[in-house]
Parts: sequence; C-alpha cells; structure tokens
Amino acid sequence: GECDARPRRCGRRAARVRARLRRVEDREVVAKPPPAAMSGAHLSKDFFELVKSIGESKSKQEEDRIIVREVAVLKRLMGEAKVSAKRMKEFLVRVIYVEMLGHDASFGYIKAVELTACGNLLQKRVGYLCAGLCFSPDHEFRLMLVNRLQKDMVSSNLLECSAALIAACKLITADMIPAVLPTVVELLKHEQEGVRKKAVMVLQRFNSMAAPSVAHLGERFRRALCDKDPSVMGASLHVLYDLASKDPTSYKDLVPSFVSILKQITEHRLPREFDYHRIPAPWIQMRLLRILAILGTADQRASEGMYEVLLDVMRRADTGINVGYAIIYECVHTVTTIYPNGTLLDAAAAAIARFIKSDNHNLKYLGVTGLTAIVKDHPKYAAEHQLAVIDCLEDPDETLQRKTLALLYRMTNPVNVEVIVAKLLGYLKSAVDVFLRMELVTRVTEAAERFAPNNNWYVSTMTDVFEIGGDLVRPEVAQNVVNLISEGTGEDDEAADESLRRHAVETYLALLDKPALPDVLLQVLFWVLGEYGYLSSSMSLEAILDRVCGLAGRANVDATTRGYALAAALKLTAQLGRVTPAAGAVVERYSDSRFVDLAQRCHEFRALLARPATMADVLPVDASAEEIEVDEGLGFLDGYVAAALAAGAKEYVSHDISDDESEDGAEDGAGAAAGLRFEAYENPEESTNVPDAGGGDFGGGAHGGGGSDFGGGHGGGSSLEAAA
Repeated sequence: GECDARPRRCGRRAARVRARLRRVEDREVVAKPPPAAMSGAHLSKDFFELVKSIGESKSKQEEDRIIVREVAVLKRLMGEAKVSAKRMKEFLVRVIYVEMLGHDASFGYIKAVELTACGNLLQKRVGYLCAGLCFSPDHEFRLMLVNRLQKDMVSSNLLECSAALIAACKLITADMIPAVLPTVVELLKHEQEGVRKKAVMVLQRFNSMAAPSVAHLGERFRRALCDKDPSVMGASLHVLYDLASKDPTSYKDLVPSFVSILKQITEHRLPREFDYHRIPAPWIQMRLLRILAILGTADQRASEGMYEVLLDVMRRADTGINVGYAIIYECVHTVTTIYPNGTLLDAAAAAIARFIKSDNHNLKYLGVTGLTAIVKDHPKYAAEHQLAVIDCLEDPDETLQRKTLALLYRMTNPVNVEVIVAKLLGYLKSAVDVFLRMELVTRVTEAAERFAPNNNWYVSTMTDVFEIGGDLVRPEVAQNVVNLISEGTGEDDEAADESLRRHAVETYLALLDKPALPDVLLQVLFWVLGEYGYLSSSMSLEAILDRVCGLAGRANVDATTRGYALAAALKLTAQLGRVTPAAGAVVERYSDSRFVDLAQRCHEFRALLARPATMADVLPVDASAEEIEVDEGLGFLDGYVAAALAAGAKEYVSHDISDDESEDGAEDGAGAAAGLRFEAYENPEESTNVPDAGGGDFGGGAHGGGGSDFGGGHGGGSSLEAAA
C-alpha cells in the first residue's frame, strides 16, 4: 500500500508543477506582446512601402510625386462604403504623413473625428492624435470633439481618461475652455496620480491660452503642490512658475514650501524612479530654482531663506555629469538674480571657472553665459577670467563667439579697455559674417566711447574701426569723432586741444597712401585735413592739398565723399592763399557733374577764387566750432532797401491771409466763422484782346522776358555770383 501511495503522491506533485509552469507561461504571454505586434505586422505592406519610398526619395520633387499619389489612394480607400476601424487607423497615420510633408489632407479630417468615438483605445488615441496634429486652431471640427472629450474625461477607464486629457492640451481653444473646465478641475481629485498630473497639465495649458479662465484656481494649484505623489507636485511647479512670473508678490508665502521640497529632493527623499544618472529629480530641481529666482528678486527676506539650500544644491550637483552641470548653471542664475550673498557668489564664480576652462564647447558656453550674469552686477569677478574669456573668441563655435563678445563688453572697464578693444579689433579683421561684424563694430565703439583712457587713443581706435568696419559704422559715430576733434576736451586747455588735432592730422596723413579706404573714413579724413592740415609737421600744406585732390579723383569714391574732398580742398586753398594745379583740375573736372552738389561746390570754388578777400572771410582758420552771429533783423539790407525806395520801388506791406478772409466774410454778412461759400462762381467776362504770337513761352510777358532758366527774372547770372 505504501508503494502504491508514493507514485500517486509523486504524480500529484508533478501535476501541480506543470500547472504552475502553465500559469507562469500565461503571465509572460500577457505581459509581453507578441513579436508580430512589436514588429508592426498589424500595419499593411502599403504603409511600409510609403515610408520606405519617402525615405529613399532624392529630391523634393520626387517626394511630392509620392505624396500626390498617396493622396489619391487615400481618397479612394477612405471613401469606400465599409472600412474597418483597424484599416481607418492606418489611413489616418498615413494622413499624418501627408500633412507632415506639407500637403493638404483635409478630406480625412472627419474620419479622425469619427475614430475618436471608437471603443478600441488604440484607435481612439490615433483619432485624437490626428486631430491634434492636423486641425488648425480655428477649424470647425474642433467643436465636434468637445462632447467626446467630456465623455472620455469622466470615463471609468483610466486610459481613456488620460487620452482625453492629453488630447485636450492640443485640441481645446480659448473659446472652448468653459465647456471642459469644470470636468478638468474635478479630475484634480481623481484617485489615480497619473490623471491628477495630466489634469494639472491641462490647466497649465488653459492658463497659457486664457489666464483669466483659471485665475480663480490659485488655491487648487497650491493643493497640487502638496500632493502626496511627486509627479503631481512636479507638474504643479510649471503652472506656479507661470503664475509667479506674472505676479511674484502673491506667491512669496510659498518660498518656505519650495525650499523644503528642494531640500527633500537633494536628500534623496523621492522614489528612485525619479533619479537620472544618480541625480535626484534634476528637472524638478531646475524648475524650483527658477521659481526661487523669481521670488527672491530684490527681496532680502525671501532670499535669506534660500541661501543654505542653494549652497547645498550646488555642492551636491557637482558630480561631473551633464545634468549636474545644468543644475549648477541654474544655481548660478538664481544666485545672481536674488538678493546677493558673498558666499554664494564666490561658489558660483568657482563653478563658472571650471566651465570656462573646460574643453567641452557646451560647458564653455555655460561658463560664458553664467559669468555674464555675474559680471552684470558684480564686475570684480571678471578680472581673474579675462584671459580665458578672450581665448573663447578663438573657438570655432560661432554661438560661443557671439556670447563671448557680449561678455567681453560687460567686462570692459577703464583698466582693461585697451587690451579688450585690441583683441576685438583683431577678431574684426578676420570675421566674415556681416551680422557678427556689425555687432563687433557696435561693441568696440561703445566700449571706446565709455572707457577711453585719453582722447588720442580714442581717435586712433575709432580710425581703426572706420578702416576695418567700413560701412557698418553708424554716421553718428563719425560725427562724434569730428565733434571731439573740433571742440576739444572742453576744459579750456588750448595746448591739449592742439595736441589732439595734430595727432589726428598725422594719423590721417599716414592713411593717404592706402589704395582703398571706406567712405566714412575718407569723410572724416577730408574734414580733419581741411580744418587742421596746417598743423602738420611732416607734410606741407601744398602737398596735403595735392594728395586730397588725388583722393577726390579716385573712381571708387562716393559722390558725397567727393563733396567732402572738394570742401577740404577749398579750405586748404584759403589757408594756402593760392590755387594749385591739382585743385584747379579737380574743380574743372567736376564743374559739369551730374551730381548737383558737386557742381555747386565747384562753382562756389570758382566764385571765391575770383574774390580772395571774401574767401578769407568766409573760410577762417580754426573756426569750425565758433558760433555764427545771425542778424535776425537783416539790418545789412537797410541800405539796399533805402536805395530801392528812392528809385521808386513800392514799399513792402505785410499781408495776413487769415485777416483778409475774415474781412471778406464780414463784408458778405457771414461773419468770421464762415469759411465756405456755396454759391456758384460768376461767369468770366469775354475778352476781345488777341494774345501776342510769341507770348506763349514760359517766363515771357510781364515777367521781363527771362526765358525758362532758373533765376531768369532776376537780372540774369547765378545767385552765387550775385551774392558774392
């Protein structure tokens, strides 16, 4: 009996083992989808052919042909009478491809709306996805989805509710918010943390679209911050960040809560699934740091509660991985934004130093950006990193170069301006990007104007900027240089002013041999040499005049710049007392120029040459900054007027049009207020006089027969000669 019982017990034990193995296999089958589903076997061959052909297309034209054929196929297939929901799901994915590549697939929009009502979750989500990606913000089909979204949000199926909340972020517009807002607010109390988190996300979206619609939910957002699930708390930080950005005062009381949450995170109080490369919840940390930066701005009391945790976060994040560097950078930004603390600033500067000295371009960029924030209000930290920052200009990364330029400008001071400007000018010579060159010219100009150690250095530096930057220099910058040279230091130090002018003259004389100079530099050069060329000790006045005339005759000189040259030649001729052959040739060459300004200057030149005394009076030496006395009463014309009256001329009578109109109105009985006449004009009287046959020319008849030339009725000749 015992022998018979043992096999039976062994058989029962083997049966139990086999049953347990079958249950394990069944669980594995349920947990893991079949390989066919993972490989996309539920999709048709046509779909894979479409994706393959798009990827293998060699040109945009070939891609367009593929999509046009696909649109035709989809119109035919989606218009069939009986199309299963499974096939329609695939068609909508293909519609997304069509829209993604820039073609219209609006014929399939209604099918997306229909598929959202499907009971199959995967098909419902594809319908929502297609609608969210393809519908324009004002598309009328969005309104058809409001009822569907409301039903899915209150569904007992957790996945349907989540799908509806995700779709609401993409499909709900500002006008549709009141229809779904109560339902979303109610989901903040859902038992599942995933639903609560998505409800907070939807409310953040509503706040970004129409802030007044959720303005009354401030207390709900505060409760979400205290949610027992970290994911809901993390989602609430985004909407609280948006609200605090607009109204920091209303959320100052939450500073202790934010500090406490940040401290718990750094102490690894959150579950392990929130860790990223051994850093606890790094994105939540960074969002908290940004909120603290807003709330601590210009608030010493609020900032003092953050100092300890900020120092601890910065210390713990220094683990040598990228996400830790991101947290350190956010700490630096927060430290430089809140009420300053010396210990935190020192720690931030030390962290920045490691970034700048790194070989990684991204870390260098973080270092330069962080140091820019520190230097803005605390320039003392820039001195020790000056050389390292200048070296960043040699980096091939253009983004880093631009950021370094901004930092160098902030670092500039009277002590280091010469070094930094020299480096920027050297970089300007090799830069080819127009926008980068424009920014460099602006930075150098502003730095030179603000921190120039002396006037001679400023003139030399701006001359280099004019030469290298050329047309990128603003006209007012050149005018500032001219004003400085003409007006001097403004301290009544004639010796210093003369020394500055002599330095400017010698600087510009050294440029005369260069084959090509920008117009802005030539204009300043001509003005300086014309006004102060007599101060030169290296070149005679006659030689300067000949060189100026030689530059004026160059083919690549602008007409406006050539006008500056003629003005300079006229001034130098007045100082010299005679005209040189070179000057005469230039005047003769441009007297008939198609540019009126040049021709006028040449005629003025000739007229003044015929009257040396007048030339000396109107072009005195070193009188550019002197004020001109203006006779507002025109007393110098009294003799001329008296002689004309004695010869029988009619005396001038002032004529006020408004007074005459008022008098005319009074005579008509309408008063001064009558401005319009509504009666018809009288018919003109018929004249029996026959006009002269030659009286049709302009300027003839009663005007003295002056012809059609300008100035014909005033006795002939040019106005310049008459005035001279």
